[in-house]
Amino acid sequence: MDDAEVRAIAAALAAGDLRCGARLITRIERGDEGLMPLLQALYRQGGRSRVVGITGPPGAGKSTLISRLVAVWRAQGQRVAVLAVDPSSPFSGGAVLGDRVRMSAHVFDDGVFIRSMASRRHLGGLARAAGDALVVLDAMPWDVVLIETVGVGQNETEIVRHASVVLLVQTPMGGDDVQAAKAGITEIGDIFVVNKSDHLRADATVRQLQAMIELTQRLHPDRGWQPPVLKTNAVDGQGVAELAVRIDQCFEHLRRHEGTTRARQRTRLRHRVNEVLSDMLARRLREDEDPALEPQIAALLSRETDPYAVAAGLLARIG
Repeated sequence: MDDAEVRAIAAALAAGDLRCGARLITRIERGDEGLMPLLQALYRQGGRSRVVGITGPPGAGKSTLISRLVAVWRAQGQRVAVLAVDPSSPFSGGAVLGDRVRMSAHVFDDGVFIRSMASRRHLGGLARAAGDALVVLDAMPWDVVLIETVGVGQNETEIVRHASVVLLVQTPMGGDDVQAAKAGITEIGDIFVVNKSDHLRADATVRQLQAMIELTQRLHPDRGWQPPVLKTNAVDGQGVAELAVRIDQCFEHLRRHEGTTRARQRTRLRHRVNEVLSDMLARRLREDEDPALEPQIAALLSRETDPYAVAAGLLARIG
């Protein structure tokens, strides 16, 4: 990709060309390695969108809640992009696309962009290409970019590496279920949402989450923002307007506390560099599937060497 093409695509994205953005994300998902110069340029022109992550267990109503949030922001005149990471089909590897179906109310709105990506069994709740797709969206004139994960599990906390503000959506549940969801999960949320608030256990779940958050605050007294716990019912829109206000307040808090915000940004960027580096190494290693590697594999089989030495040698070779 030459400089003229990079400038042309970057200009099209900056002008809000939806087709250009969609085609580029498709190329990212296909693993087009020729996009590196473009992604470098796009990163440098981005950084203006507010990136909000939404995670939570499957069935919590994340997609419906996102659709309602989009409606609130659109009523305020804001432009919104949604990157929804769907479970992969075990047969084709493609996305199931359930999220896009639930957000169909916005399909004819030019101020909304909805893109589903297959997780491709990638742990962490996000697709491997999600970071590059965010670079594309952040280079476009979106006021808000929403990222929805597949669903929370013990490994699905990667959302904090991509979003400035994270919503953890939970359903009304018993105490044992809340306790099971706590490890590695409740620490990542900036705002907690108990959806399906008409359930009999909604208030009890709110109290349990509040107790967990208060304990976390005591363990980390330097944490300036205390995550609120809100009740919503995404089906009828109850509580969604208040949630949008709280998201705005969280971004305002980050803006006022620049030191804390910079520290979080440094952590996210460190993770992002490691992610890009891991992907580059994986690609180079795939390219190294040649006879030169076979003697090392043979030495491993005979226990004359070990995987650590082989890995160190490959790293030195790649470097």
